[in-house]
Amino acid sequence: MQTQFRVSRRGLMVSAAALGTLAATRALAGDLGAATAIVNTRNGPVRGRWESGSIQSFKGLRYAAPPIGALRFRPPQSIAPWTSVVDAAEFGNAAIQSPGQADMPFDEKHSEDCLFLNVWTSQLAGKRPVMVWFHGGGFSSGAASRPTYWGDHFARDGVVLVSVNHRLNVFGYTQLPDSWGPDYASSGIAGMLDCVEALKWVQANIAMFGGDPNNVTIFGESGGGAKISLLLGMPPAKGLYHKAIIQSGAALGATPRPYAQALGGALTELLGVKPGDAAALAAVDTQKVFDSQQAAIDKVAKLDRGGFLSGGFTPSIDGRALPRGPFAPEAADMAAGIPLIIGTNKDEGTMFALGDKALPTLTDAGLEERVRAAYPKQADKLIPALRATYPGYSPGELAVAMNGNKLFWVDSVVLAERKVRQGAPVWMYRMDRELPTMGGRLKAGHATELSYVFGTYDNIRDFVGSGDAPARMSRQMRTAWIAFATTGNPQSPAIPAWPPYDLVKRQTMIFNLESRVESDPHAQLRQLMKS
Repeated sequence: MQTQFRVSRRGLMVSAAALGTLAATRALAGDLGAATAIVNTRNGPVRGRWESGSIQSFKGLRYAAPPIGALRFRPPQSIAPWTSVVDAAEFGNAAIQSPGQADMPFDEKHSEDCLFLNVWTSQLAGKRPVMVWFHGGGFSSGAASRPTYWGDHFARDGVVLVSVNHRLNVFGYTQLPDSWGPDYASSGIAGMLDCVEALKWVQANIAMFGGDPNNVTIFGESGGGAKISLLLGMPPAKGLYHKAIIQSGAALGATPRPYAQALGGALTELLGVKPGDAAALAAVDTQKVFDSQQAAIDKVAKLDRGGFLSGGFTPSIDGRALPRGPFAPEAADMAAGIPLIIGTNKDEGTMFALGDKALPTLTDAGLEERVRAAYPKQADKLIPALRATYPGYSPGELAVAMNGNKLFWVDSVVLAERKVRQGAPVWMYRMDRELPTMGGRLKAGHATELSYVFGTYDNIRDFVGSGDAPARMSRQMRTAWIAFATTGNPQSPAIPAWPPYDLVKRQTMIFNLESRVESDPHAQLRQLMKS
C-alpha cells in the first residue's frame, strides 16, 4: 500500500505543506504537539500529545510486561507500576516480523518487547463509546501504528479509539509440548492472550481517557477480523467487550492442538533446546527463532493442520483460554449476547493475485481447470454462476473472484448464520467501490475499505485515488461503525435503512458511492460454494 507522504512513528507526515496546514490548526487546550495533562493510569502516570482538531493521542502505552527472556512464549504478565511520568508521544515497538511491507512506516521498529497500545480521545472527561482495533496481517505481520489506522478521525467524531500491538507468528503462537509444563500450556495462543490483556487494560483505564468501559466495541480486518472471531470464543475475554465488527476475516475454527504441539516440538529441536529447558529457550537469539519458522513448518508438513488459515504459527486450541473453534461447529455460547457487523469486499482475491502472471492470459479452459480443482463436484454449475455474477470479468478475473469468495466471503456467511441463530442482531455488508489506482487491478479488493472506516484516506491518496469518492465512502461506513459502537445499531442518516441479517431475506448493505440494500446477494454462488 503506497502512501502520499513518508510517515514516521511519531504520527506526523513529513511534508512541509502538510505540516503547515496542521500547524495552522490550534488545539483548544494546547498547540499541536504540546503535552497533554497527566493521566494517572492504574499502572502509573502518562502524558500524551495534542494533535490537529483538538485531539489528544497517547501512543506506546505498555499494557503488560515485556514478553522477553524468561517470559518468551508465556502468557502476558502484569506490568510493574511506575511513579515517574511516562511520555506517550511515540508509537511503541511492533512485533517481530518480516521487513519491507508496503504500508510499513520507514522508521517502524520491531521487537519481542511489543505489548503496547495507543489511545486517541477528544476529552479526558465523559463517557464516550470505545472502539478497540486489532490490526490485520494474518497472524504474522502488521502493526497498530500504520497510517491507515490512526484514530484521530474517530476521536473527532466522539469515539475513544484504542489500537493494539501484540505478539505475532512464532513469538505469539508456538504451542510447546506438554513436557514443558503448565507455564507453557497456552503458549500457542499467547498472542491472543495479549489481546485479552489489552482489553483488561481498557476496562481498568479507559474511563480516565473519557471512554466508557461498559460500551466497548472490538473490531478488526483480515487477520484482525480473525482475532475478533477468536475473542468471541475465549472465556477470559468475556465481559471485556459488548459489540464486535469483523471485516474480511471470519475465523470459524483454530489450529488443532496436536499439530500445534508437533510444530512447537519441531521448532525447539531446530533451536537445540531440550524439553523443559526454559533458560536455554530464553537465551536463543531473537532472529534465530524467527528464521527457524519455515524449517519447523516443513518438518510437520504432512500432519493435519485442521484447515485453519495456512497452518504454521497461528492460534491453537488449548482447551482453556480457547476451548474449541469459536464458530465450529456452532457459535460459542459466550458470543450469544454480542451484536455483530460482519462483511467482506466484492473483490477480496485481487490483492493476493497481483503476482500471478498467468491470470491476464488465462483462457476459458484454464478457468475451468482452476474451478474444477477447487470445487470438483460443483464446477459444472459454478462456472456459469461465476460468469452470471460477474459480467464482463475475464477468465482470470473470474478465477480471482472465486478464490476471494472462498477465502473470505463463504466463511463470513457461515459465521453470520451461526451467530444469527443465537438471537443477538447481526448486520451483513459488502463493499463494492472499485479503486481507480494501479490500473484498476485491485477493484474492490482486500483491505480497500480500511481508510473509509478510519477516515484516513488522505494519508494514502496514492492508494485510494484522488477526488471526493473516498470521502463519500467514509461518510457512509465510518458513521455506520460509529452508530453501532454508540448504540449497538448501525443506522445512520448517511446510508439507507440497514435491516439485520436473517436466514430468509439475508439483507445485506452494499456500500458504494450510492449504497443500497440487497436480499441474498450472489445467492447462487453462496449455495454452490457452501455445499
